[in-house]
Amino acid sequence: MTTFHISPAVADAFPDALIAVVTATGLRGTEPWPATTNALEDLEAQLADGAWQPADESDPRIEAWHTAYRSFGTNPRRIRPSVDALGRRMTKKGTLPRINPAVDSYNAVSVHHGLPAGAFDLDHVTGDVEIRYAGGSETFTPLGEPDTVENPKPGEIIYTDSTDVLTRHWNHRDAHRTRVTEASTHVAFVLETVAATRDGHLLKTAAGELQVLLQPHCEQSTVHYLSPAHPDATA
Repeated sequence: MTTFHISPAVADAFPDALIAVVTATGLRGTEPWPATTNALEDLEAQLADGAWQPADESDPRIEAWHTAYRSFGTNPRRIRPSVDALGRRMTKKGTLPRINPAVDSYNAVSVHHGLPAGAFDLDHVTGDVEIRYAGGSETFTPLGEPDTVENPKPGEIIYTDSTDVLTRHWNHRDAHRTRVTEASTHVAFVLETVAATRDGHLLKTAAGELQVLLQPHCEQSTVHYLSPAHPDATA
């Protein structure tokens, strides 16, 4: 069991934060996921037809994350929140990337609702996961760069376990060690907002949509919510 925890300092700084932790066990990432394929293709068709477009930095959902990034010293136009970067890529290319079914599922839900999303292979997480400010001594190995080691700057918000950092700049980039692959069978997906009063209903809808995509391809899925009032959840 892995407990996710929001540190008191982050909870105080972001009193309107809400994080959904969607856990899937017995995940089968090597079989076809037709509903995920359809979700991706539907978003791409809507974009091509001009019926829908990803949220950009003028959208309040993205603007809230830009404000959050600036608060901990990160320039959000240089180092973008994950959903902002994904939406910009989709707008430019007209398509979403195809990584593997689990990652494709949270990408589709993320860009559809304008909310950051990510995931961790829990079989490669050590101890519990904490969302906290970096002290400056932590280490991070970026996704796709297994021989690279970075040190988050003091004051940067990170996800970390007992070994090292799992995400930098809150949700900008994931770590290589806990990346989700087709072989991952026990995965925690996270969906986030820092404006729950306004967007909490979107977050809960998004978590439900992600569960619908996951459920045909796993033994069990659950959803827990983290907030400053309820800073712990066990996945």
